[in-house]
Amino acid sequence: MSASTAEQTPTAEKTRLYGVCDYYDAESLLTEDERRVLGRLRDFLDREAQPLLADYWERGEFPTQLARPLIDLDLMEPAELTGAMGPNSGPARGIYQGFRIFELARTDASLATWYTSQAGLFRTAIRVGASPEQQAEWMPKVIDFSLKGVFSLTEPDSGSDIAGGLSTTARREGDSWILDGAKRWIGGAVSADVLAVFARDHEDGQIKAFLVDREADGVTLEKIHGKTALRMMQNAHITLEGVRVPESMRLHNVDSFKDVAAMLRAMRSDVAWIATGIQAGAFEAALGYVTERRQFGRQLGSFQLVQEKLARMLGNVTSSLSLVVRLTEQQSRGIYRDQDSALAKMQTSLLMRETVALAREVVGGNGITLETDVARFHADAEAVYSYEGTHEINALIVGRALTGESAFTR
Repeated sequence: MSASTAEQTPTAEKTRLYGVCDYYDAESLLTEDERRVLGRLRDFLDREAQPLLADYWERGEFPTQLARPLIDLDLMEPAELTGAMGPNSGPARGIYQGFRIFELARTDASLATWYTSQAGLFRTAIRVGASPEQQAEWMPKVIDFSLKGVFSLTEPDSGSDIAGGLSTTARREGDSWILDGAKRWIGGAVSADVLAVFARDHEDGQIKAFLVDREADGVTLEKIHGKTALRMMQNAHITLEGVRVPESMRLHNVDSFKDVAAMLRAMRSDVAWIATGIQAGAFEAALGYVTERRQFGRQLGSFQLVQEKLARMLGNVTSSLSLVVRLTEQQSRGIYRDQDSALAKMQTSLLMRETVALAREVVGGNGITLETDVARFHADAEAVYSYEGTHEINALIVGRALTGESAFTR
């Protein structure tokens, strides 16, 4: 091999999990144990999940047979990474958690959303919103999935304006609270044990949070049909009519929307990792296709215009991965700022939209079929583009930090 060729070849590419889609080798930040756990996840996704995805996506159903095996992989706080019961015990590192999301999303956005609804959304609700006593009781159950929950914030008439528009109400009656209202787009609610419901306190007008038994009297769940994105993810419309919740099931550290914002600040980084993983999956699917497909007597990947689009896709993936890795490093040092996670979610989602469109372009007509995987990534990206804060909302959060002026309407 010539010196010039060696300089163009990524180091130790054959031993890496992510190869070409991780062009600057962010994976090198992982420990061998972390790579081993992620490799275990990769093997499961390739062997058990991948063959089911196109069929279940088209049917609009979640492959529930994957849920228990995925849980049993012990991914949230793997014993080999946390030193469970040993002298060096501690939580799994943020960079591992990010790559866990990335690995799931590069396979399928619904799988990533399903897992992260527990490991990210619900876990964050408990970590930020629960009292120390509540955390001691609930967090071990969250980690091993013996207490499955979902984050129920969005409402039928309030998404981007949820801070001021939240209309679900909570009224104190002795040692209980009475909840009335509705939530929408709540992913995974039909299989959850509890719903983390955010409601406005009648007395002080502030936001409170409650763990509501999914089967409690007055709770009605309806599956949302007719979706063109995240079709495998089961999103629900939830109606709450006179639902009684004991004070013990109120998250005691949630007393205003500022506490909810602290949760969103942490969770948006998870969605940025999902958006990055979707790009990687679409790019890999497109690259695999153009290196096999022939047109005009030549490999499709040999054409200049195709190579230009591949380079743009790789640039987007690399930029996004660099951004979320840096954000995760900052958060691991305790630096959490609204504008940081908002910028990451905004930019990775914007690049995701372009990347999946370019992937569909280079695959041509076959890019609208589920057979190539590209169509699934292309459609699912639209849901990820909007959830956990639209492009515009995240842009205004960043703009407020830059100028010191809020441009949000009042």
